[in-house]
Amino acid sequence: MTLFDLGPSFSADDDPEIELVGRHLLSLDPQGTQFATVLRSTIDQLLDGEHTGRYDWQTLHKTEKTHAGTLVEINLQRKFGFASHADDNTIHMDYLIEGIEVDCKFSQRRYGWMIPPEALGEVCLVVWADDHQGRWGAGLFRADRTELTESAGKTKKGNRDGKFHLTQQHHHLVRWLWQDRPLKENLLLHLDPAVREAIMTAAPGKRDSGQARVNELFRRVHRRQIDREVIRTLGRQHDYMARVREDTKGGGRARTKLRAEGIIILGPYRNHQQIAVQLGGPYPRAGEFVAFRVRRARPEDNDAYQAEIGGAFWVAAAPGEQTTEDAPVLPAAQGTVDG
Repeated sequence: MTLFDLGPSFSADDDPEIELVGRHLLSLDPQGTQFATVLRSTIDQLLDGEHTGRYDWQTLHKTEKTHAGTLVEINLQRKFGFASHADDNTIHMDYLIEGIEVDCKFSQRRYGWMIPPEALGEVCLVVWADDHQGRWGAGLFRADRTELTESAGKTKKGNRDGKFHLTQQHHHLVRWLWQDRPLKENLLLHLDPAVREAIMTAAPGKRDSGQARVNELFRRVHRRQIDREVIRTLGRQHDYMARVREDTKGGGRARTKLRAEGIIILGPYRNHQQIAVQLGGPYPRAGEFVAFRVRRARPEDNDAYQAEIGGAFWVAAAPGEQTTEDAPVLPAAQGTVDG
């Protein structure tokens, strides 16, 4: 029995090199969590929200999308320490894994990989990630010329680019390590369009519209885990996390500004996580925030989730419910969450 799905027509002896590489990759990352992190961070790296404000793959330039494959290859090499041509100029493919040369190919589409002529006959690590679907996968296959179709793509000189792709009838040849797995959500991409528009256009033309966008985010998005990359994209400054922190100078930072609207913003700390759980909502993991609009608990709230904050008990306000008092000041952060 193999450690990964070889498909119905394969046994462990069909391609011993693929089996060896696959076992090694799974030993490094059994659940694919590190692969998923690399893919999420690479997409965010390309979007470069801090400097561009972009959150949608479709807004990337064609050259940026083309560069994605190179970045995925480099970032996977850095994460797992695969030997590469930079270490040994006798290595011709992207990696040397368990003594086997492996070419790495990325596509936003499943089975959309383009295989260059020099990779024919080699083991290929094929990776895909679709931010709109919120899914990803990675597998291995042998780039056999008889199982590939030449691309109709053209070079700038008008010649065929010489690359190949898997035909549909041969999709089953990919031996999936991790197939159709969830990609960490790109929150801005998946928000209701009206909510997203309100956030992106908050305080247009004002000197500190980045702060206004972050405030509007926490004003409108509650009970959802918000990654710091979202703050980076909206805040548009080097110290983008300052947009969330308590404000001691009256500059309108999110935690201080929104307290008057009954909103608390919990961060990735053990005591903040406990409050989130007590309020009956998701809790912030490393690098995340979760906002709640709260009100003081009443006698009729006996069966409701309640959190003790600042010596009083609070409940999460229902959607549309009016709140008339400031939210409590959160306790100082204790117990930072790792990883």
